[in-house]
Amino acid sequence: MRLENIALHNIKRRKGRAAFLMTGLLIGVATVVTLLSLAESMNHNIHMEMDTFGANIVITPHRDQLDLSYGGLQLGGVSLIADEIREESLAAIDTIPYRGNIAGIAPKVLGTVDAGGQRVMLMGVDPKVEFGLKRWWTLNGNRPGNAPEVVAGSAIAAKLGLSVGQALPIDGRVFKVVGLLEQTGSQDDNLLLAALPVAQSLLGKIGSLSMVEVAALCHDCPVEDIVNQLSTALPNVDVQAVQQVVKTRMHAIDQFRMFAWGVAGTVIIIGALLVFVTMMGSVNERTREIGIFRAIGYRRSHVLRLILMEAGLVSAFAGVLGYLVGLGATLITLPLLKVGHAGLHLNPTLAASAFVATLAIGLFATLFPALRASRLEPSEALRAL
Repeated sequence: MRLENIALHNIKRRKGRAAFLMTGLLIGVATVVTLLSLAESMNHNIHMEMDTFGANIVITPHRDQLDLSYGGLQLGGVSLIADEIREESLAAIDTIPYRGNIAGIAPKVLGTVDAGGQRVMLMGVDPKVEFGLKRWWTLNGNRPGNAPEVVAGSAIAAKLGLSVGQALPIDGRVFKVVGLLEQTGSQDDNLLLAALPVAQSLLGKIGSLSMVEVAALCHDCPVEDIVNQLSTALPNVDVQAVQQVVKTRMHAIDQFRMFAWGVAGTVIIIGALLVFVTMMGSVNERTREIGIFRAIGYRRSHVLRLILMEAGLVSAFAGVLGYLVGLGATLITLPLLKVGHAGLHLNPTLAASAFVATLAIGLFATLFPALRASRLEPSEALRAL
């Protein structure tokens, strides 16, 4: 009789023990697959929707600092802006190697205007990008379009007595207030927002930008690499990373990944111990059977292969089922975590790793019991008869 047939027969004959062993391995594999799939899905979701967290890189015109002193008297310094950013220069961002890590580019133009007899700050933005980037904004009304329309911050609205639908004269032109921002507690409360082309025309800055905010996340490189690449692509600007935002995002992702791997390691150890104890018990129970095999001519290598084959078959089946159960648990868990539009991302590498790892754990944990069984002498094993 072939060893494969004997192994299958032994598994069928001891269904309870095989089911217990397979269930333990299955739970372990499913747990690991679920955690790693969740980490990958959340990581992918954060990468694809970094605009939810705001910008973490700021591009501003290059500034030259001029120190003023005379006769040992320090008069302070003057920051000189060499030139504003040309709008067409942003096309160079698409050429950097890490362009795929940039989730949003928000150009802005700034200037002061006369609105209702008051000098206020006007900011021209790309409404779709800007309002998507700053999800914490609460807008009552509509976003400004390419018509003479503005959105007012809460402080400016209160100061000028503005309401949605009201006409507002700005530098001799009549604008319509199409929306009001609720209080943010930041400088945004003191702004009038208009579409970028409208603001550029009103401020006399056609084709010019005052600053650009970039939302980026780098999974496999420091964010400083993106900063360096942007500095190279845009040589006449200053590019700075908002380190606090970057480190907070990366720390959160790394912590969850470390947690997932920590749990995975614990589960692997528990699974290996479960296999070891189960197979040791099986070998002790099958002393007579092993003695008969040795007495009728089976070699030590045959006994070793037989025990390992049984464990391998159970482990392989547990690996496949565990991976499928893990995917199902991930699909159920993702909506509960409320991580935006994160979806399940099938990873062939994870599937192969789960199968190979389960098989390896099963065989490794069974190796000692199998060696012990193969070293039984027929005369000693047959004493159990």
